[in-house]
Amino acid sequence: DKNKSDPQLPKDVKDAISKCRGAVQKGLENKISRMDVEMPVGADFGVENKKGSSKNKRGGNLSSLTGDDADQQQNQEGLTMEKLETSNRELARLFVEMFQPLGGTHISAIFNDELLADQARERWSGDLSVECNIQAIDRKGYKTRNKILKTKGMGNGGKKKKKAKGFAAKMAEEMEEDGASSSSSGPFALPTDTEVAIFVAPGPKELIAVERICNEAGMGTCVILLNARLSLVEKYATEEARTLFEDSFETVWSLGAVMPQEDAPGCLMHRAYPGSWALARKPRVGPPKTIAIKEGGRKFSGKECRVAYGGIEVSDLEKGTEKLAENFAGWFK
Repeated sequence: DKNKSDPQLPKDVKDAISKCRGAVQKGLENKISRMDVEMPVGADFGVENKKGSSKNKRGGNLSSLTGDDADQQQNQEGLTMEKLETSNRELARLFVEMFQPLGGTHISAIFNDELLADQARERWSGDLSVECNIQAIDRKGYKTRNKILKTKGMGNGGKKKKKAKGFAAKMAEEMEEDGASSSSSGPFALPTDTEVAIFVAPGPKELIAVERICNEAGMGTCVILLNARLSLVEKYATEEARTLFEDSFETVWSLGAVMPQEDAPGCLMHRAYPGSWALARKPRVGPPKTIAIKEGGRKFSGKECRVAYGGIEVSDLEKGTEKLAENFAGWFK
């Protein structure tokens, strides 16, 4: 049956979480220990308590997924760093919950810096459903940010501020440390009994540490990247790093806008392992419609997106009104 074999786009946030969980389970059954997972930028999973707001609970209807509701414009304009960090932290929490049967001591949730890690510790504290080791790749980040916050509130804090290293110098020093030999004396290491390491939104700098951890831990430790946006990485530090992230990591779940949007305006890509990739277009009204299918683990290239989009008929009324990348943050409310 064609309907059953074609990738089915999730209809709401609850469905997306359920299908994502199923794809991860399939990956584990097939002994995949390097997984890449992507959700839409700024997706609201409704995991953390939202005071007095019933519409933010997990679920939502089809329009909340596709961005057709009245709050869409407000959501598009209101994408902040805080919302991005909350979205990433909520997704991390869902994954920690997913692996709880292993026991919290065998699960590590790794954030980019201590401030982000501390926010997770504060929110997850005392909750037995989310027990894990919460770590940070950059353990100096918290002190740096704290120092800036404190000196802002002090009238005579100028001298202390002067002593701090420049941001560029600190970053260069940390990259050098992270890129050092794969000895366990590096600045960040997993606890020895870690079975699942969940890296939360690592950027290009953090991927240096992820590569080192992959080499140190071996294939016996499952490494999961959440919202790493690997397709946006322009250049890897080494050829080995490129091979690791482009070939060894399997995209077990992906749902998000085609980037750049010029390749296929108003279109999104989706995959749930072990299924095919789907390219779908969000019409002016109604849910996204699949316009192309691609077998295998490789996502659509920019050229393939352009060819597929060029092959569909878009009425003059629709042209220029396609929902752009920013709108996809509003699928999940």
